[in-house]
Amino acid sequence: MDMICKRPQAIKLIRTKIQSIVFVLILSLVTSCGTQKNMVQNDQLYNATWQLEYISGPRIAFEGLFPDKKPEFKFDKGSNEVIGNSGCNGYSAPYTLNAKSISFGEPGPSTMMYCGQGEQQFRTMMKKINAYSFDADGKLNLMMNEVSMMRFKKVAN
Repeated sequence: MDMICKRPQAIKLIRTKIQSIVFVLILSLVTSCGTQKNMVQNDQLYNATWQLEYISGPRIAFEGLFPDKKPEFKFDKGSNEVIGNSGCNGYSAPYTLNAKSISFGEPGPSTMMYCGQGEQQFRTMMKKINAYSFDADGKLNLMMNEVSMMRFKKVAN
């Protein structure tokens, strides 16, 4: 009789343990899929040159801001720097990258040619960026508080 009374408790305990194991497995699967997606997304940044095609803010037409050359850069994974140009002068800056967040540090030394308003707008905007995403066309959006501030397209290396 004593064994019959303990049997439902044992079944309940086993059922609870199985539910816990299933929960942990599902949680692990969901977490690992998210991590892989972020890794794939981060990998899109590298091995490419990104050229600016849109910048938020100025009332001057984009072509007027960058009449000769558009800003472009590459992400250097080894040094955690972006290296390229800001439309006129050379540009390099450290960056910090996490899942969907990105930030750019102070730019390093560069050439000192006089450039129009575009270069200053670009450099100022880079300091405000705190997130990134890729759109359906594979373009890189640099964002400030979930608002796209700059958009870049991949160009041939």
